[in-house]
Amino acid sequence: MPPRTTIRKEEWEQRLREVQISKDDLNRLIMDYLVIEGYKSAAEEFSGEANVPPPVDFESIESRMVIREALQRGDIEEAIARMNDLNPEILDTNPALYFHLQQQKLIEFIRQGRIMEALQFAQDELAPRGEESPEFLAELERTMALLAFDSSSSVPPTISELLSPAQRLKTAGEVNAAILESLSQGKEVKLVQLLKLLCWGEGMLAERADFPKVDLEEGLTRMGRKEGTTDDSRMRE
Repeated sequence: MPPRTTIRKEEWEQRLREVQISKDDLNRLIMDYLVIEGYKSAAEEFSGEANVPPPVDFESIESRMVIREALQRGDIEEAIARMNDLNPEILDTNPALYFHLQQQKLIEFIRQGRIMEALQFAQDELAPRGEESPEFLAELERTMALLAFDSSSSVPPTISELLSPAQRLKTAGEVNAAILESLSQGKEVKLVQLLKLLCWGEGMLAERADFPKVDLEEGLTRMGRKEGTTDDSRMRE
């Protein structure tokens, strides 16, 4: 095995300074972040100041965020209605997404203690889809298992997560990705993709050399990657 190389901090920083990155590329990365994270006002302002055309219509950003907020508060009917207003083909061409929205609606019935409505809804809307797909059936059975417990505190951890805010966020994330895809826009912020690539590159280099590493956790924190916080007010923090 060849000897390990040690790269001093000064030398490493000098190499980084020598990397040429165009301002246009940086501006496009910023615009990509603002659009995907849903900062409509900031994206509009940045587009004018940096002369960067947005990859999508600004109004679609607001519509997407309204849909996400509806899902995060458990208003599935409003979310579906607004999705159909935005683009009805999204649900028509994505049966898995539609099932997960209906599953989330069933979860909300159970969360609210509307048991008879939950049973009727499961029978009318979800059971037929479960018969068509073993995957859907397994998810339906797991959701219906919530009805076997008197209180949320007695629900086993394997299914109690369905009642957690994280489940709403998961559904909202799936919907957000589907809308972005319908707009021919990437599903994940390119800056996050670059950080993942950086992490992979550092791992490969660390096998052969010692060098100053980038604090990726701090980088993600600075980007404000906290689930459920997508309004423009976060940009002013």
